[in-house]
Amino acid sequence: MRPAFAVGVLVAGGVAVVLAALAAAVVVGPLVFWIAWNVLDFGNAIGLEALGFWAIALATLFLVVGWPGKVLITGIVFLADPAWLHRSAEMRWPEATFRNFVAVALLAVLASRPHAHAHKTKTRHRRRNAGATATTSPG
Repeated sequence: MRPAFAVGVLVAGGVAVVLAALAAAVVVGPLVFWIAWNVLDFGNAIGLEALGFWAIALATLFLVVGWPGKVLITGIVFLADPAWLHRSAEMRWPEATFRNFVAVALLAVLASRPHAHAHKTKTRHRRRNAGATATTSPG
């Protein structure tokens, strides 16, 4: 086997793993939201109706993206159907059942995922800068 061919196979394998992970993330996020909202019936528990495919996809995206993404999604929904923001819904606090607890926990996992990564990066950056200022201070 030639070395160039081996490197090409290695790169192709890495790209395949990355694409598989991305596809899994795109499928798993809405699946978790669907389980929490429709299967565990959390939407009905708080007084809202079951959601269809596109509503689940948008709601999952809304939970996963940061603040600018949330503003963008809200703007798109407002432009597509401005009357949507003027409708009212009668929501209620869900009963304290294990089923609702699991549904809230699943939605919380989706909502907290990107924020944990952002905090790790900032903490690492602060530590790096703190070490740099400690070594350059006169003394």
